[in-house]
Amino acid sequence: MKWNKKVTAAVLCLLFCYSASLSCATAKDLKRYDPINKACRILGFDSFWGGKGRRLFDQKCKVCHTRDNKVNATFLHAESKAPKRWTRVFFTKSPKCAKTGAWKITPDEALLINDYLYRNGADTYDPNKAS
Repeated sequence: MKWNKKVTAAVLCLLFCYSASLSCATAKDLKRYDPINKACRILGFDSFWGGKGRRLFDQKCKVCHTRDNKVNATFLHAESKAPKRWTRVFFTKSPKCAKTGAWKITPDEALLINDYLYRNGADTYDPNKAS
């Protein structure tokens, strides 16, 4: 009986330490104001480099916005703009592709892509807080 209590206590201690380390591992503020919906968006896993936002950015945007593309689209990557400038791009729909109708992005996809670009935009990496 004593052995089971010790094992249980050790497991609980490890779980507590693990969960505490996860909460300390956040690199920056994990929310952004979305002017389209006039709401605060909590940035979850989909805004990380391995989430849906990155995959959608690759599938929907990087198809045209690569180096030496044939449609004269500007080369883009996540750090092409600062986070608030990315939000402005999606709010004003200022890119040429959005104005001409070549932008084939649903509103939900736009939110996920914007979340990813906001989280990973220019000057967002802080090596002192990296996880």
